[in-house]
Amino acid sequence: MELVAAAASLSPATILVIALSLAMAAIISHSLLKLSVIKAAQNYPNLPPGSMGFPFLGQTLGLLKPHPSNSIGTFLHHHCSRYGKVFKSHLFGWPAIVSCDQELNMFILQNDDKLFKVSYPKAMHGILGTNSLIIAAGDTHRKLRNVVVSFIGWCKSRPSFLHCVHNLTISLMDSWRSQNQVFFCKEVKMFALSIMVKELLGIEAKEAIGSKILEEFEKYMKGFVSLPINLPGTAYSNAVKARERLSCMVKEMMRERKRRGMVVGADEDFLQVIMSNWKLNDEEIVSVVLDILLGGYETTATLMGLIVYFLAHSPPNVLAKLKEEHEAIRIRKRNGESLNLEDYKQMEFTNNVMFEAMRCGNVVKFLHREAVKDVKFKEIVIPSGWKVHPVFSAVHLDPALHPNPQQFNPWRWTDDKEMGKKVTPFGGGPRLCPGVELAKLEISFFLHHLVLNYRWKTRADECPLAYPYVQFKRDLLLEIEPCSC
Repeated sequence: MELVAAAASLSPATILVIALSLAMAAIISHSLLKLSVIKAAQNYPNLPPGSMGFPFLGQTLGLLKPHPSNSIGTFLHHHCSRYGKVFKSHLFGWPAIVSCDQELNMFILQNDDKLFKVSYPKAMHGILGTNSLIIAAGDTHRKLRNVVVSFIGWCKSRPSFLHCVHNLTISLMDSWRSQNQVFFCKEVKMFALSIMVKELLGIEAKEAIGSKILEEFEKYMKGFVSLPINLPGTAYSNAVKARERLSCMVKEMMRERKRRGMVVGADEDFLQVIMSNWKLNDEEIVSVVLDILLGGYETTATLMGLIVYFLAHSPPNVLAKLKEEHEAIRIRKRNGESLNLEDYKQMEFTNNVMFEAMRCGNVVKFLHREAVKDVKFKEIVIPSGWKVHPVFSAVHLDPALHPNPQQFNPWRWTDDKEMGKKVTPFGGGPRLCPGVELAKLEISFFLHHLVLNYRWKTRADECPLAYPYVQFKRDLLLEIEPCSC
């Protein structure tokens, strides 16, 4: 209290001077620590080649420059051509090793929480929260991951979940009947969010609170790769505030359940399951809910957009084969029965299409890691304290691994039995994305109805762009036409 009273007596000019002094002290401290890490690394003769770019800024802007997501971009192309698939750089304010090499990437993923630790820029902590599954490590990460895995199993075991996906898909298809154009990404984001908020929170996305969640998530996502300037009106500030508002919404839902005298063991929705069966504090519950919404809404919708885009730009035999597979499933069904898990298991070519879209489109471009000790890999050394960025897109589009890598060819997943080892769209090791099967299930059911009901094409200048997260210029505007069959 004494400190508060003393601060209140200071003039605005004095407070500004103190704030600037503290900021400068933080910058100097960070710079000295960084210089000590770089200087210590000079003793290593086996550092990869590369350049550190401009002082302080390094080469971050070059890496993050938007480019088509089915390419590696000019920055990686230039550096790989000059230095090879593994090179040193200066990114996100720190010395870094960038890996575009398949073997090293797998080595990093398999040694998560051993030789490497998660190390996202501190600015992202303000958006994600300290308990996010993306940032958490050790026992905390394992505990939160188990809750997410439980949610996946809970959904797949409930016939109501499959009916929900079926009914929402049919409803969306019907709503397009009178239209000749749709903003596809906007539509499928609402579709994916509708599923998640229904199963997770027990609410309909069309309710006022469901619309509010979608609105806040849009702001939340835009702050992920923005400049970390926490000033009013900036994308970063808007994202931090959106996260706070989303957190308040979830906590209010939790308070409402407690006011109702929630029955222990009840499972009306998964939030209730978490509160009944898992020993988590309120902040951990909020983080789990937001992580599930983020993965089940943004990532799923983005992948749907990539699939539809690549199908529109591929040879006709790709869509014909996909339609043939789903027509066979429709013939086996009677009276418009809902799809079930057995139907899903028959969608082999659909599975190939999804993974090929992930390989070509790269929902996740790269990860943030840090070496916790000196790491030797073959002839190179990664010094302790250096950041490490395994780049998935460079491996996915490597012509040495994938002949004609720019070609969308789902058959490569049938012909090449080693494809699964060359593509890591969902990460790997102990941090493999736990929601992969649920996302595949939702997308497969959606594609079933889409390919049997509509034809579509995109604008000539439309393409997926990496920011590094994937985004379409106009929310993937499609020209659609109902199928005559």
